[in-house]
Amino acid sequence: MGCRSPGDLVSDGFQGRPAHLLQEFRRNAFNVQVGQTLLGETGRIRVWEIRLAPGERVPAHRHVLDYFWTAITGGRSRQHTDEGPTREVEYHPGENRHFSFRPGQYLLHDLENTGPTPLVFTTVEFKDSPNAPLPLGS
Repeated sequence: MGCRSPGDLVSDGFQGRPAHLLQEFRRNAFNVQVGQTLLGETGRIRVWEIRLAPGERVPAHRHVLDYFWTAITGGRSRQHTDEGPTREVEYHPGENRHFSFRPGQYLLHDLENTGPTPLVFTTVEFKDSPNAPLPLGS
């Protein structure tokens, strides 16, 4: 079961998705490193930073814990999900979005900065979510 991301639908059903990207999603099906830098972790939370230069991307990763992100900078991204859709999303500084997952539910996606400026997020995961935290490095 997945959780769809908000944004403008660009394509569905894996249209135009190159083979190397499909392989990455299979290879990273249980990659729970949802950011580039783990800023901190306690028994209750994990705090991540994502900092993407124009054209840079975070590979496919799996969200199983309830979380929220805050956009530190504005910009645009392209996201592919394991369910097939590709979406374009616009962000504004200070914007945040919250995600909750039922037992067994997850979101597997990547994130590419398609804008002309750096894209920076802080993401906070809640380890007391309905799904148990998967160990980092899964």
